[in-house]
Amino acid sequence: MSSMYLSIIVLGIAIFGLSIGVIFNNKPIQGSCGGIGADESCTICGGDTEKCDSIEAV
Repeated sequence: MSSMYLSIIVLGIAIFGLSIGVIFNNKPIQGSCGGIGADESCTICGGDTEKCDSIEAV
């Protein structure tokens, strides 16, 4: 039972730390290049799907 409390406390501290970073950076949270609503303007591959496929294969 104490390990469950410890894991909840650690998770809470992690979420708190991430939220502090978002607040002080004053930037909106951004998603990754893929996923739902991807607009194909990925900064990693520059919209070149062949380059993105080669990055994913690594």
